[in-house]
Amino acid sequence: MLRALTALISLPLFYFVASLLGAVIPGHHPQIDGGAASRIGLLRGPIHYDLVLPLTPDLRARFAFAEQAGVPVRDARARYLVVGWGAKAFYTTTGSYANLNLPAIWSALTGDDAVLHLEAAGDLASLPGLIWLPLSDTQQAALITKVTTTFASTTALPIRPFGPTDAFYPAHGHFNLFHTCNDWLGETLRAAGLDFGIWTPTPQSVTLSARWFASDQL
Repeated sequence: MLRALTALISLPLFYFVASLLGAVIPGHHPQIDGGAASRIGLLRGPIHYDLVLPLTPDLRARFAFAEQAGVPVRDARARYLVVGWGAKAFYTTTGSYANLNLPAIWSALTGDDAVLHLEAAGDLASLPGLIWLPLSDTQQAALITKVTTTFASTTALPIRPFGPTDAFYPAHGHFNLFHTCNDWLGETLRAAGLDFGIWTPTPQSVTLSARWFASDQL
């Protein structure tokens, strides 16, 4: 009984340590021409990281479908598109740790359908804790392609959003303890040809990986 209890207590610690190791082991990614023609942001929230994409004319056009769900991507006051991926039951009901509930936690741990979250935001450039990563136009195009192909549908889900400028969409993929929202973010960055850890399931591992592989560019 004592051994079983010790093993049970050790599992979260092992998971956390493994996530830090995964953050510094480089994951495979395609070789795409580099260069700092533009940049994207990584925005840490209470539970996970989101992608912060500058709303260029091309991006506004590609995500124009979100206007129907109340995401004002064409509004001149919107400067960035914030994108996140996560478990349907957990992500859509958990804006912060105060919203945590056992059914949503259990669904996320055991596996759940995925959703994408879009939010139009104003000027985030000076927001504390925002990590900026430089990338070339070619890398940014690959990143946007990765994001757009993650949509299972461009029709928003009938789920109450967190605020007046965001919406949820069905997404490809399956969320579980080993493929989390933060791990999807790392996978997406690698798809754009960026150096990033092979497994980044926690916010701490994303932070470490971003600084480990791009510390000279941040």
